[in-house]
Amino acid sequence: MTKLSQERPRAVVVGSGPNGLTAACLLAREGWQVDVYEQGPTPGGAARSAPVLGEGTTVDLGSAAHPFGISSPVFRELDLEAHGLEWAHSRYAMAHPLDGGRAAFLSRGVERTATQLGEDYSRWRKLHHPFTRDIDQHLDNVLGPVIRVPKHPVKMAAFGTVALLPARALARATFETEEARVLFAGSAVHAITPPDRPMTSSFGLLFSALGMARGWPVAVGGSQSVVDALVSVLHEHGGTIHTDHPVEDLAEFEDAEAVILNLTPNQVARLKNVELSRRAKRIMKNWKYGPGSYKLDILLDGPIPWTNPEVGEATTVHVCGGLDEIQMAEADAAAGRVPDKPFVLVCQQQVADPTRAQNGETVVWAYAHVPQGYVDKRAATLILKQIERFAPGFRDRILSVVENNAQDLENWNPNLVGGDVGGGATAGVQMIRRMPYKLGPRLYMASSSTSPGGGVHGMPGAWVARAVLRDQE
Repeated sequence: MTKLSQERPRAVVVGSGPNGLTAACLLAREGWQVDVYEQGPTPGGAARSAPVLGEGTTVDLGSAAHPFGISSPVFRELDLEAHGLEWAHSRYAMAHPLDGGRAAFLSRGVERTATQLGEDYSRWRKLHHPFTRDIDQHLDNVLGPVIRVPKHPVKMAAFGTVALLPARALARATFETEEARVLFAGSAVHAITPPDRPMTSSFGLLFSALGMARGWPVAVGGSQSVVDALVSVLHEHGGTIHTDHPVEDLAEFEDAEAVILNLTPNQVARLKNVELSRRAKRIMKNWKYGPGSYKLDILLDGPIPWTNPEVGEATTVHVCGGLDEIQMAEADAAAGRVPDKPFVLVCQQQVADPTRAQNGETVVWAYAHVPQGYVDKRAATLILKQIERFAPGFRDRILSVVENNAQDLENWNPNLVGGDVGGGATAGVQMIRRMPYKLGPRLYMASSSTSPGGGVHGMPGAWVARAVLRDQE
């Protein structure tokens, strides 16, 4: 151990996504020497932004809307807004158009959302009000390891009773209108698994409650702004980021008291001189990745011409038909088939953040779940067709399109294995048993492969920083 390391403990973070940066910030704040190593030219992982649709455009290359970001306990603790982060909201947190010009809307506030659902007013309110009212206590419970004593056990018991159910079954049993059913099931699809699977209601409840309690905002200036704020915190506390520095051998960091990997199991397996615990080896051996993604960044000569104009007032739009169509689309992707009518997630960031384009043009972010590693351009046609179905004339407004198939996404960010944006499948046992925070002596993992999973919230990094500090006591 070097003299410097004896005087001041050193932590190395491999990978500069929000989870890695969060861990780095917390340890640097505690007086550690922190070095972050990033193989790419800029930090940020899957939360980067760039003008890929031309000068004057801001395109989120990965994550786009941030219900967890604005609600993250650790982001609040780090006071990212004091470091330049600004959240922007639209009238509706989320919209789901249906055929014939109908649409469902998730508004900020349970009452406002329920009022739009007609005969399902009371049912929607009864299901969601307890979780929206106590959202911070529920976040304390769920934004961490599943298998632990919850901070608020009574709230956890109430959540778990509903959360264990398949979202499709709960939507059918609870609601009469297709609007309420798709609003709930669409939120559940963020699990990246078919909504007839057990525990998918947990995603439906949580995403809906977050939207009604805090909104689904975008970051002004792009998701890169979240990263820039974290980098600012890190630099304020003396941390260093080394870009264009791929890491292949952990022997490079023998002097560090802690090495934190902002990676998924596939990347960890490729590293040299990795000493894993038996538990970590066992989980890694059986680790499975989920469906891939096919992403389109689209520049239009104006807003999307939705049949229902109010859909244009939502930053996030779930583009699919009714409950059965959602089920079929996600079941196809999970089974390795390309859905004829995919569930398309569209983000219209400019509704909240007009800086995303100039001269009346509109940047549109869209992706669909596809089979692992899928590269066929047919997916792009299906995505565009699905949007056109609810916005006739949409394709006529297109000025340019940048396509990224599942393999392109992995090439851009190796953590997105086969286009899986969740760091590993969230179906079955992996929804509960994620990778451990501690992999072996001095070695830790802070990524979407650890609890609580994907999303820009930094919580895996927060839990790992706590583990590192506890081990050094």
